[in-house]
Amino acid sequence: MERFDVIVIGGGHAGSEAAALAARSGCHTLLLTQNVATIGQMSCNPAIGGIAKGTVVREVDALGGIMGRATDRAMIQFRMLNRSKGPAVWSPRAQCDRRLYREAVQSLLQQLPNLVIRQGNVAKLIVTGPSVAGVVTLDGSRLGARAIVLTAGTFLRGRIHVGHAEGVPAGRAGEPPAVEISQHLADLGLEIQRFKTGTPPRIAGESVNLVALARQNGDEGGYWFSSYERAVHPRQLPCYLTWAGPEVKAVIRQHLNESALYGGMISGRGPRYCPSIEDKIVKFPAAERHQVFLEPEGLDTSEMYVNGLSTSLPAAVQLDFLRRVPGLESVQMTRPGYAIEYDYFPPTQLAPTLEVRAVPGLFMAGQINGTTGYEEAAGQGAVAGLNAAAHAANRDPVVFGRDQAFIGVLVDDLTSRGVDEPYRLFTSRSEYRLVLRQDNALRRLLPTAIGRGLLTPQERRLAESRLRREDAVLATARATPVSGPDVGEMLRDAGFSASEAVANATELVKRQGIGLVRTLAAAGVFVEPADAQWAEIEIKYEGYLAREAAAAARIARMDAFPLPRDLSYSDIVSLSTEAREKLQRHRPATLGQAGRIPGVSPSDLHSLIVEAARR
Repeated sequence: MERFDVIVIGGGHAGSEAAALAARSGCHTLLLTQNVATIGQMSCNPAIGGIAKGTVVREVDALGGIMGRATDRAMIQFRMLNRSKGPAVWSPRAQCDRRLYREAVQSLLQQLPNLVIRQGNVAKLIVTGPSVAGVVTLDGSRLGARAIVLTAGTFLRGRIHVGHAEGVPAGRAGEPPAVEISQHLADLGLEIQRFKTGTPPRIAGESVNLVALARQNGDEGGYWFSSYERAVHPRQLPCYLTWAGPEVKAVIRQHLNESALYGGMISGRGPRYCPSIEDKIVKFPAAERHQVFLEPEGLDTSEMYVNGLSTSLPAAVQLDFLRRVPGLESVQMTRPGYAIEYDYFPPTQLAPTLEVRAVPGLFMAGQINGTTGYEEAAGQGAVAGLNAAAHAANRDPVVFGRDQAFIGVLVDDLTSRGVDEPYRLFTSRSEYRLVLRQDNALRRLLPTAIGRGLLTPQERRLAESRLRREDAVLATARATPVSGPDVGEMLRDAGFSASEAVANATELVKRQGIGLVRTLAAAGVFVEPADAQWAEIEIKYEGYLAREAAAAARIARMDAFPLPRDLSYSDIVSLSTEAREKLQRHRPATLGQAGRIPGVSPSDLHSLIVEAARR
């Protein structure tokens, strides 16, 4: 039997990152997927990043992952969302060329020396005692492994629905589902539930009246998600904005019972924050219209993605309502939208390492954990890949704190709180969002990348050089006195009195409307704007950052308080009934994890401290 340290099942966004980081950890890794040509496929929206998601991409990149590098190579439009607000919610987002992104992912994976990529379908796991020992494919091949990462996405008993037609078994359009492995995991005792998601129709760009639409250009100037490469961006393209108004709503209401979702063909729950157009019409009846974004699919195609019109209505109805959208009166639909229903495993069955508690050595990442979104999948893939490698090499696990990374928020939410609908990240999910910014992802996670040996020597030198330059700018700002006519002009421009005394650059920069680069230039010190961004934020938000750091320290003390692994919560009578049931099911490793389980009160936590101290 051929043997590997780690086997990753699935070649989507979770599987790609898991394979990359397991291989970078030094493990002999196999990426096993049913079609090697679709590794890195963007199944839905051809975009990467967004609110909180863009920060996750930068975190995955800081660890040595590939999503940021692939995005930089495929980026055909870039926008920094929320730039008018504070830096805690600045969110990079890139529109990508589908083909270029897929090719970039495959190229980056193929360059990893410890990674083998192979085509095949997994039928079941090889389990020795309670632990995994390998996989068996549909053709009977047996492959050994010390750890396995399952990243099957929507393929687990996936079924596509368009209207009332009988659902078509598929993991995505044109690709068969994975049935055997899902049933096998159920036989091992894992709980399985169903979710649904969907995709909108695609249209021919040449059939759109673009003149009638609002054009949305990208930001000027260069931006790169990756801290380790400066890839040349492809030619940039605009997006377009239109609306689904009363005429569209009338068509959908008329045919609502023909929708797979509202006609009873689908039982799984869909994502709250990415609803179908049918959901929007039903749940928000007072809304006069709904935004629709027309986004290019790539440079070598005129096809456009109709963001905002996800649907499972019959194809003829889809074309009818499309032609009632301003600018789409003569549109040609190239592919209809559809809904897809699939199995997922409630993530409270997982440890914070994303290892299945009941099956040591088996890790899960991506949509099978009840999430939605490329970026959430990639973040989980990074965590699962790192910990599968640690398991295979008998090293300590890697767990990211909620104050350390949005990835940590994501995994802690999933494993401590569970999901009752497809989970999506937002900056509001983090209590430390001013600390977890997109500009400081490298600074936060570089120690882990170095400690786990995830970077090449050149990548490490580049990263350390960047942080040294940023540190130097901050030190310079603190040491540079400011005075003179240029300073007075800056104060007047920002609405302050030019006669006000200012001690140094940091004192001046703390004032609203005054930037660090211009302040230092007024003092005769010139720095690169890219090197000054982190320092300016640290100066302006110094007090807020100190308060978040103090709060994080308090939580860290709770997370450092271990709970006995064999603690029988059901026997602790001082706990509430709800707390006993949930603690027994979740089995948290620390007091902090226990406190984040819904239904566990402060008095329950006090009882746990007493019981742990007694033992």
